[in-house]
Amino acid sequence: MSVFGKVQLGYLVVESQRFREWRSFGSDAIGLHVEELDADTMRFRLDERACRFLIRRGPAEDLMAIGWHVTDHETFDRIIARVTDRGVPVLEGTPEEAALRGVERLWRFPGPKGIVQEIFTVAHESSSPLRMTTSAFVTGEGGMGHVAITSREPLAIHRYYDTVFDSRLTDYIDENIGGLTLKIRFLRVNERHHSIAVANVQGLKIEPVRTRCQHVNIQAATLDDMVSAYTRVRELGFKMAWSIGQHTNDRELSFYCVSPSGFEVEVGWNPIVITPELEEAWQVATHQGISIWGHHTVDPGILDRLGQLRQAAAHLRHPEITVPALSGASA
Repeated sequence: MSVFGKVQLGYLVVESQRFREWRSFGSDAIGLHVEELDADTMRFRLDERACRFLIRRGPAEDLMAIGWHVTDHETFDRIIARVTDRGVPVLEGTPEEAALRGVERLWRFPGPKGIVQEIFTVAHESSSPLRMTTSAFVTGEGGMGHVAITSREPLAIHRYYDTVFDSRLTDYIDENIGGLTLKIRFLRVNERHHSIAVANVQGLKIEPVRTRCQHVNIQAATLDDMVSAYTRVRELGFKMAWSIGQHTNDRELSFYCVSPSGFEVEVGWNPIVITPELEEAWQVATHQGISIWGHHTVDPGILDRLGQLRQAAAHLRHPEITVPALSGASA
């Protein structure tokens, strides 16, 4: 039985030493609700849920885990069985770990690029009122946003999420950045246009970005919220990667800024939602270029760095972390 539509992106776990920067970035610039639990733990909220971003102190400066909300216990058991039946280790989270994430029935298993996949069944709501500069973010049945990854093994990631969550291919984008042609595939696990995006960088023998993910996305409730966040990011001196623009495939208006840990955060507004009516007639298409307009490079050095990476690719190779047992041929 398919689990499609019963899974949504619930939270993200980040490891960082830059707590002062993260606090200002998340609260003052993006407009999230911040809670500092102790000297080594900070959480951000987007809505009534207790945790959407968990920042833990550590040296990685990276996204460490993706938390997926599974809507019922039967589906949860089915996903666990899919993983364990293929010989992949599954570990139960401790009560303390679950409490930090504001969830119940927490289990984890390995994921592509070394990003741990965590699943849970119940998300607790916070009793304290939201204190955000942004009026609201869109979460709900589509989850809190999406995660984008660069990969030399894009089909393996596609098959991984097909095996675990019955993901569906929404569409492709062909994009050329600094002479590097990227084919990006977009995977959905519910009504959100995509919860995972995978950029094919098979032409490179080294990673084009240092971090395990290239960017994470959250969705502002109004256009004014998105534009106001863009203004605050610039005024506070945080690094902007791509200016405001509109994507070709999901039609989302958004901008990209650089988080204190180095991966980008996309703040968007009003993407396509693939309702049951759209689902019936949806056709996978390939869009040329990532943007209809805008999304101009704010950091001009990125194109130079991509060129340098292409030259270095002939001399360096670092194997990409995969989970072969969950990345076999699609059923």
